[in-house]
Amino acid sequence: MEKKPFSMHVDVDSFIPATEEEKAYMVQMRESSTFFRDGMKRLLKNKVATVSLIIIIVITLSSIFIPIFWPYTYEQQLGVVPGKEVDNTYLNLKPFQYGETEQKRIEAGEKVFPHLFGTDSSGRDYFIRTVYGTRISLAVGFFASIIVLIIGMVIGSIAGYCGGAVDLIIMRIVDIIYSLPDMLMIILLASVLRQSGFDQVIAGTALEKIGSNIISLFIVFGILYWVSMARLIRGQLLSLREQEYVLASRAAGAKGGWIIRKHLLPNSISVIIISTALQIPNAIFTESFLSFLGLGVDAPMPSLGQLASDAINGQSTYPYRLIIPAVVISLIVLSLNLFGDGLRDAFDPKLRD
Repeated sequence: MEKKPFSMHVDVDSFIPATEEEKAYMVQMRESSTFFRDGMKRLLKNKVATVSLIIIIVITLSSIFIPIFWPYTYEQQLGVVPGKEVDNTYLNLKPFQYGETEQKRIEAGEKVFPHLFGTDSSGRDYFIRTVYGTRISLAVGFFASIIVLIIGMVIGSIAGYCGGAVDLIIMRIVDIIYSLPDMLMIILLASVLRQSGFDQVIAGTALEKIGSNIISLFIVFGILYWVSMARLIRGQLLSLREQEYVLASRAAGAKGGWIIRKHLLPNSISVIIISTALQIPNAIFTESFLSFLGLGVDAPMPSLGQLASDAINGQSTYPYRLIIPAVVISLIVLSLNLFGDGLRDAFDPKLRD
């Protein structure tokens, strides 16, 4: 029916349901996403951070799974057989060299697994000791970062949410802790634990292998290294607690702990992730430095710093023993730092384009 000009009649054609093509043309909806998913997309676009993440994953998986099928152990002294004379031809082997007994087995037609990095001065396979040293350094870095994260998150949340006198007291404690020399504290605590017979206390337990030096390192990380994390989280919560949704939660009767868990910490997750990722290489470097000084894991358990320290005496004859752990430490620390920078660029809202 043709509509007449200036007619007050309703145009029925305007109320015909739209077709699927018309709906698709008019409505362009963005695919639903989350903060984490958006951050991961931005992170994977960063080639440097992605390559660093792959390197970290490869090194971590290698340190976990290679010892499972490797024919040598980190403490096995090749050429030492109980009741027999020690075969000194296994000492200080260069890469892909074999001991006298192994050469005879090869001549007899047997297959002998090669020593990829040779052996050390005690006849132990250097490759598997490097792998175990990497495992120890990574484990110390990750566990120390978890300790720092937990303590710093708890104390920083309390200071940031409560404010006032509570915040003032906590920040003054933080300032005092900042003035303490961390390396001196680790050395003193390790000496005190040794002299107090702590090694006998942990004898026969799972802590015996890592020794009192690493335990003292964990203790100092728990006492001193949480202050930076606490300051960051406190600063975030001081700004977030003034938001309207926090006021609405208080008006609804929500308790402080619930508001911190449900609102404040989730909105500070980017700072928490970035700070934790950057704390790991710091912990690994600290452990390697202390192991280099002889304050790391107890022998025969290796760490990368200890391997580098042991290689100092033979650096003119066997320089690769010093180069290998130094390269692994540098690769791990560099990859973690670059990955942490990538996380900051991807998850920090202030750095978005």
